[in-house]
Amino acid sequence: MSWDRQISIKSKDELNLMRDAGIINAEALKAAAEACVPGATTYDVNAAAEEVHHRYGVTSPFRGVPGPIPFPANTCTSVNHILVHGIPSKKHVLKEGDIISVDCGTTLKGYVADSAFTIGVGKISDAARKLLEVTENSLYEGIQRMRVGYHTGDVSAAIQAYAEGRGYFLTKQYTGHGVGRKMWEAPQVPNYGIAGQGVRLKAGIVIAIEPMVLIGTEKTKVLSDGWAVAAADNSLTAHYEHTIAVTEDGPRVLTLLSDGNPPVSVIGMSGDRLSQELAKGL
Repeated sequence: MSWDRQISIKSKDELNLMRDAGIINAEALKAAAEACVPGATTYDVNAAAEEVHHRYGVTSPFRGVPGPIPFPANTCTSVNHILVHGIPSKKHVLKEGDIISVDCGTTLKGYVADSAFTIGVGKISDAARKLLEVTENSLYEGIQRMRVGYHTGDVSAAIQAYAEGRGYFLTKQYTGHGVGRKMWEAPQVPNYGIAGQGVRLKAGIVIAIEPMVLIGTEKTKVLSDGWAVAAADNSLTAHYEHTIAVTEDGPRVLTLLSDGNPPVSVIGMSGDRLSQELAKGL
Protein backbone atom coordinates (compact mmCIF):
# COMPACT_ATOMS: atom_id res chain seq x y z
CA MET A 1 0.00 0.00 0.00
CA SER A 2 1.40 3.39 -1.01
CA TRP A 3 0.47 6.40 1.12
CA ASP A 4 0.60 10.03 0.01
CA ARG A 5 1.75 11.86 3.14
CA GLN A 6 0.66 15.33 1.97
CA ILE A 7 -2.82 16.50 2.90
CA SER A 8 -4.55 17.56 -0.31
CA ILE A 9 -7.10 20.38 -0.30
CA LYS A 10 -9.64 19.80 -3.07
CA SER A 11 -11.24 22.59 -5.10
CA LYS A 12 -14.98 22.73 -5.73
CA ASP A 13 -14.42 21.31 -9.21
CA GLU A 14 -12.40 18.43 -7.78
CA LEU A 15 -15.11 17.75 -5.19
CA ASN A 16 -17.69 17.63 -7.96
CA LEU A 17 -15.57 15.08 -9.85
CA MET A 18 -15.26 13.04 -6.68
CA ARG A 19 -19.02 13.25 -6.23
CA ASP A 20 -19.46 11.84 -9.76
CA ALA A 21 -17.12 8.99 -8.82
CA GLY A 22 -19.08 8.54 -5.59
CA ILE A 23 -22.38 8.15 -7.41
CA ILE A 24 -20.94 5.36 -9.57
CA ASN A 25 -19.43 3.75 -6.48
CA ALA A 26 -22.82 3.86 -4.76
CA GLU A 27 -24.49 2.28 -7.79
CA ALA A 28 -21.88 -0.49 -7.77
CA LEU A 29 -22.51 -1.13 -4.08
CA LYS A 30 -26.27 -1.14 -4.58
CA ALA A 31 -25.87 -3.77 -7.30
CA ALA A 32 -23.59 -5.79 -5.04
CA ALA A 33 -26.13 -5.62 -2.20
CA GLU A 34 -28.86 -6.96 -4.46
CA ALA A 35 -26.62 -9.94 -5.22
CA CYS A 36 -26.13 -10.81 -1.53
CA VAL A 37 -28.67 -13.63 -1.39
CA PRO A 38 -28.48 -17.24 -0.14
CA GLY A 39 -26.79 -19.44 -2.73
CA ALA A 40 -24.83 -16.63 -4.40
CA THR A 41 -21.05 -16.62 -4.19
CA THR A 42 -18.87 -13.71 -3.18
CA TYR A 43 -17.62 -13.86 -6.78
CA ASP A 44 -21.20 -13.13 -7.90
CA VAL A 45 -21.37 -10.15 -5.52
CA ASN A 46 -18.15 -8.72 -6.93
CA ALA A 47 -19.31 -9.38 -10.51
CA ALA A 48 -22.45 -7.29 -9.91
CA ALA A 49 -20.32 -4.33 -8.84
CA GLU A 50 -17.87 -4.84 -11.69
CA GLU A 51 -20.71 -4.77 -14.22
CA VAL A 52 -21.55 -1.24 -13.06
CA HIS A 53 -17.91 -0.21 -13.41
CA HIS A 54 -17.78 -1.67 -16.92
CA ARG A 55 -20.99 0.12 -17.89
CA TYR A 56 -19.51 3.49 -16.92
CA GLY A 57 -16.05 2.70 -18.29
CA VAL A 58 -14.33 3.32 -14.95
CA THR A 59 -11.73 1.38 -13.02
CA SER A 60 -11.27 0.28 -9.43
CA PRO A 61 -8.26 1.39 -7.37
CA PHE A 62 -8.51 -1.94 -5.52
CA ARG A 63 -7.66 -4.16 -8.47
CA GLY A 64 -3.94 -4.80 -8.71
CA VAL A 65 -2.96 -3.34 -5.34
CA PRO A 66 0.38 -4.97 -4.48
CA GLY A 67 0.36 -7.61 -1.76
CA PRO A 68 0.99 -11.35 -1.33
CA ILE A 69 -0.72 -11.45 -4.72
CA PRO A 70 -1.98 -8.36 -6.58
CA PHE A 71 -5.54 -7.84 -5.35
CA PRO A 72 -7.65 -9.60 -8.01
CA ALA A 73 -11.06 -7.85 -7.82
CA ASN A 74 -12.87 -4.51 -7.81
CA THR A 75 -14.35 -5.13 -4.36
CA CYS A 76 -13.49 -6.73 -1.06
CA THR A 77 -16.13 -9.21 0.14
CA SER A 78 -15.76 -10.06 3.81
CA VAL A 79 -18.14 -12.55 5.43
CA ASN A 80 -18.97 -12.96 9.14
CA HIS A 81 -15.69 -13.02 11.11
CA ILE A 82 -13.70 -11.52 8.22
CA LEU A 83 -13.43 -7.80 8.93
CA VAL A 84 -11.87 -6.41 5.74
CA HIS A 85 -9.99 -7.33 2.54
CA GLY A 86 -11.81 -10.57 1.77
CA ILE A 87 -11.09 -11.81 -1.76
CA PRO A 88 -14.20 -12.69 -3.84
CA SER A 89 -14.37 -16.40 -4.62
CA LYS A 90 -16.52 -18.79 -6.62
CA LYS A 91 -16.08 -21.26 -3.76
CA HIS A 92 -17.50 -19.04 -1.02
CA VAL A 93 -21.27 -19.56 -1.12
CA LEU A 94 -23.43 -17.24 0.99
CA LYS A 95 -25.96 -18.86 3.27
CA GLU A 96 -28.98 -17.67 5.22
CA GLY A 97 -27.86 -15.84 8.37
CA ASP A 98 -24.47 -14.69 7.08
CA ILE A 99 -23.46 -11.05 7.19
CA ILE A 100 -21.26 -9.69 4.43
CA SER A 101 -19.24 -6.50 4.10
CA VAL A 102 -18.63 -5.18 0.61
CA ASP A 103 -15.98 -2.48 0.16
CA CYS A 104 -15.75 -0.81 -3.24
CA GLY A 105 -13.58 1.86 -4.84
CA THR A 106 -14.11 3.75 -8.09
CA THR A 107 -11.63 5.85 -10.06
CA LEU A 108 -13.14 8.43 -12.43
CA LYS A 109 -10.97 10.92 -14.34
CA GLY A 110 -8.16 10.36 -11.84
CA TYR A 111 -10.25 10.80 -8.67
CA VAL A 112 -11.21 8.09 -6.22
CA ALA A 113 -14.38 7.35 -4.25
CA ASP A 114 -14.35 4.68 -1.54
CA SER A 115 -17.24 3.28 0.53
CA ALA A 116 -18.53 0.09 2.13
CA PHE A 117 -21.53 -1.52 3.81
CA THR A 118 -22.41 -4.64 5.77
CA ILE A 119 -25.78 -6.37 5.35
CA GLY A 120 -27.44 -9.60 6.27
CA VAL A 121 -28.05 -12.51 3.91
CA GLY A 122 -31.68 -13.42 4.42
CA LYS A 123 -32.80 -13.57 8.06
CA ILE A 124 -30.00 -12.82 10.51
CA SER A 125 -29.67 -13.11 14.28
CA ASP A 126 -30.56 -10.28 16.65
CA ALA A 127 -26.90 -10.06 17.67
CA ALA A 128 -25.81 -9.63 14.06
CA ARG A 129 -28.45 -6.99 13.37
CA LYS A 130 -27.45 -4.99 16.44
CA LEU A 131 -23.81 -5.11 15.33
CA LEU A 132 -24.76 -3.73 11.92
CA GLU A 133 -26.89 -0.97 13.44
CA VAL A 134 -24.18 0.11 15.87
CA THR A 135 -21.54 0.13 13.13
CA GLU A 136 -23.62 2.23 10.75
CA ASN A 137 -24.64 4.64 13.49
CA SER A 138 -21.02 5.05 14.55
CA LEU A 139 -20.21 6.09 10.98
CA TYR A 140 -22.75 8.90 11.14
CA GLU A 141 -21.42 9.96 14.53
CA GLY A 142 -18.05 10.43 12.86
CA ILE A 143 -19.52 12.21 9.83
CA GLN A 144 -21.12 14.80 12.12
CA ARG A 145 -17.63 15.92 13.22
CA MET A 146 -16.36 16.46 9.68
CA ARG A 147 -16.67 20.21 10.02
CA VAL A 148 -14.35 23.18 9.58
CA GLY A 149 -12.47 23.83 12.81
CA TYR A 150 -12.91 20.34 14.25
CA HIS A 151 -10.04 17.86 14.40
CA THR A 152 -9.56 14.34 13.14
CA GLY A 153 -9.45 13.31 16.79
CA ASP A 154 -13.04 14.54 17.17
CA VAL A 155 -14.11 12.18 14.38
CA SER A 156 -12.18 9.27 15.89
CA ALA A 157 -13.40 9.91 19.43
CA ALA A 158 -17.05 10.10 18.34
CA ILE A 159 -16.84 6.72 16.57
CA GLN A 160 -15.08 5.17 19.55
CA ALA A 161 -17.52 6.55 22.12
CA TYR A 162 -20.54 5.27 20.20
CA ALA A 163 -19.27 1.75 19.47
CA GLU A 164 -17.39 1.04 22.69
CA GLY A 165 -20.15 2.67 24.72
CA ARG A 166 -22.43 -0.11 23.48
CA GLY A 167 -20.02 -2.87 24.36
CA TYR A 168 -18.30 -3.40 21.01
CA PHE A 169 -14.66 -3.35 19.96
CA LEU A 170 -12.75 -1.36 17.32
CA THR A 171 -9.62 -2.55 15.59
CA LYS A 172 -6.57 -0.42 16.31
CA GLN A 173 -4.69 -1.73 13.27
CA TYR A 174 -6.76 -0.39 10.35
CA THR A 175 -7.92 3.17 9.84
CA GLY A 176 -9.87 5.63 7.77
CA HIS A 177 -7.82 7.83 5.47
CA GLY A 178 -7.68 10.81 3.20
CA VAL A 179 -8.71 10.13 -0.39
CA GLY A 180 -8.49 11.99 -3.69
CA ARG A 181 -6.15 11.35 -6.58
CA LYS A 182 -4.87 8.39 -4.57
CA MET A 183 -6.85 5.85 -2.58
CA TRP A 184 -4.67 6.41 0.49
CA GLU A 185 -3.80 10.00 1.30
CA ALA A 186 -3.09 11.82 4.53
CA PRO A 187 -4.45 12.08 7.12
CA GLN A 188 -4.97 8.68 8.67
CA VAL A 189 -8.11 8.68 10.82
CA PRO A 190 -8.32 5.83 13.33
CA ASN A 191 -11.62 4.73 14.83
CA TYR A 192 -10.35 5.68 18.28
CA GLY A 193 -8.79 8.85 19.56
CA ILE A 194 -8.93 11.96 21.70
CA ALA A 195 -11.24 14.86 20.87
CA GLY A 196 -9.42 18.06 20.01
CA GLN A 197 -6.29 16.30 18.82
CA GLY A 198 -5.05 15.43 15.35
CA VAL A 199 -5.29 17.41 12.11
CA ARG A 200 -7.46 20.51 12.18
CA LEU A 201 -10.12 20.16 9.50
CA LYS A 202 -10.31 22.70 6.67
CA ALA A 203 -12.71 23.07 3.76
CA GLY A 204 -11.58 20.82 0.90
CA ILE A 205 -10.18 18.00 3.03
CA VAL A 206 -11.70 14.66 2.00
CA ILE A 207 -11.61 11.59 4.25
CA ALA A 208 -12.95 8.07 3.90
CA ILE A 209 -14.38 7.36 7.36
CA GLU A 210 -14.75 3.64 8.02
CA PRO A 211 -15.71 2.18 11.40
CA MET A 212 -14.61 -1.47 11.64
CA VAL A 213 -16.43 -3.00 14.59
CA LEU A 214 -16.06 -6.41 16.25
CA ILE A 215 -18.29 -8.21 18.73
CA GLY A 216 -15.71 -10.15 20.74
CA THR A 217 -12.25 -8.58 20.55
CA GLU A 218 -10.22 -5.75 19.06
CA LYS A 219 -7.55 -8.24 17.99
CA THR A 220 -7.32 -9.38 14.37
CA LYS A 221 -5.38 -11.90 12.31
CA VAL A 222 -4.43 -12.06 8.65
CA LEU A 223 -5.60 -15.28 7.01
CA SER A 224 -3.54 -17.61 4.85
CA ASP A 225 -4.30 -15.80 1.57
CA GLY A 226 -2.34 -12.84 2.92
CA TRP A 227 -5.24 -10.42 2.40
CA ALA A 228 -8.31 -11.24 4.49
CA VAL A 229 -8.27 -9.76 8.00
CA ALA A 230 -10.43 -11.62 10.53
CA ALA A 231 -11.40 -11.29 14.19
CA ALA A 232 -8.81 -13.17 16.23
CA ASP A 233 -11.60 -15.03 18.04
CA ASN A 234 -13.68 -15.61 14.87
CA SER A 235 -16.55 -13.50 16.21
CA LEU A 236 -18.78 -11.38 13.98
CA THR A 237 -17.49 -8.14 12.46
CA ALA A 238 -18.94 -5.23 10.48
CA HIS A 239 -17.67 -2.34 8.35
CA TYR A 240 -19.34 0.83 7.05
CA GLU A 241 -17.67 3.60 5.08
CA HIS A 242 -18.40 6.83 3.23
CA THR A 243 -16.13 9.35 1.54
CA ILE A 244 -16.77 12.74 3.17
CA ALA A 245 -15.69 16.25 2.16
CA VAL A 246 -15.31 19.05 4.69
CA THR A 247 -17.05 22.16 3.34
CA GLU A 248 -17.95 25.58 4.71
CA ASP A 249 -21.56 24.37 4.75
CA GLY A 250 -20.81 21.21 6.75
CA PRO A 251 -20.03 17.59 5.82
CA ARG A 252 -20.70 16.58 2.22
CA VAL A 253 -21.19 12.85 1.70
CA LEU A 254 -19.72 12.07 -1.72
CA THR A 255 -20.65 8.38 -1.92
CA LEU A 256 -24.44 8.58 -1.97
CA LEU A 257 -26.63 7.64 -4.93
CA SER A 258 -27.67 10.40 -7.32
CA ASP A 259 -30.95 10.79 -5.40
CA GLY A 260 -29.02 11.47 -2.19
CA ASN A 261 -29.78 8.11 -0.57
CA PRO A 262 -27.13 5.68 0.66
CA PRO A 263 -26.91 2.47 -1.38
CA VAL A 264 -27.52 0.39 1.77
CA SER A 265 -28.75 1.32 5.23
CA VAL A 266 -29.77 -1.11 7.96
CA ILE A 267 -30.96 1.75 10.17
CA GLY A 268 -33.19 3.28 7.49
CA MET A 269 -30.97 6.31 6.83
CA SER A 270 -32.55 8.04 3.84
CA GLY A 271 -31.05 11.02 2.07
CA ASP A 272 -33.67 13.30 3.64
CA ARG A 273 -32.97 12.00 7.12
CA LEU A 274 -29.23 12.34 6.64
CA SER A 275 -29.64 15.94 5.46
CA GLN A 276 -31.76 16.70 8.51
CA GLU A 277 -29.25 15.11 10.88
CA LEU A 278 -26.31 16.99 9.38
CA ALA A 279 -28.26 20.26 9.36
CA LYS A 280 -28.72 19.99 13.14
CA GLY A 281 -25.00 20.35 13.68
CA LEU A 282 -23.60 19.60 17.12
